[in-house]
Amino acid sequence: MLKENSNIHPIFNKILRREDKEKLLGHKSIVIWITGLSGSGKTTIAKELELELHKRGYLTKLLDGDNVRTGINNNLGFSQEDRKENIRRIAEVSKLFMIGGVILINCFISPTEEIRRQAINIVGEKDFFEIYINTPIEVCEERDEKGLYKKARAGLIKNFTGIDSPYEEPQNPTVEIKTMELTIGESVQRILDKLLPRIEHKID
Repeated sequence: MLKENSNIHPIFNKILRREDKEKLLGHKSIVIWITGLSGSGKTTIAKELELELHKRGYLTKLLDGDNVRTGINNNLGFSQEDRKENIRRIAEVSKLFMIGGVILINCFISPTEEIRRQAINIVGEKDFFEIYINTPIEVCEERDEKGLYKKARAGLIKNFTGIDSPYEEPQNPTVEIKTMELTIGESVQRILDKLLPRIEHKID
């Protein structure tokens, strides 16, 4: 949380507005937040979604959990407090991109309602497009290309979501994708059906 400091003087009211950037790009900016268990298919679907948006001429930025933790959040662990701080930083960065007219595609487990609410409060509810990738944990474990579930079951990884740390399903996501029922293409199309009306109209 930003501490009160008389030496900080934001200039948000003196620089180009979000609307100016949106007019330049010809689309609305938004923060797409993809949540789900490790191995649920978040990043796979996000990559295909970004590709489809790119083909349509939208400016996007994809942020992924592992990538962010190698840079801006490389000093954070996986305790509940560190998870909250991880999401807080990501949400603040996302908001900056969004103000710059960019469509953010975020792939983060963000396991609890409290953590996701924190992100919503930072970004703003009307600009937050939540996608829940609903995949049973048994399927996530079968996919487990990184071997993380196996390590967690063996006690080699602590605070692993779905094993010894909780995952709370979103109660009212913008879109829910059940990967056992839909192909990747069908999943992306379902997202686009809801997303495009929010971003595609030209700015006057």
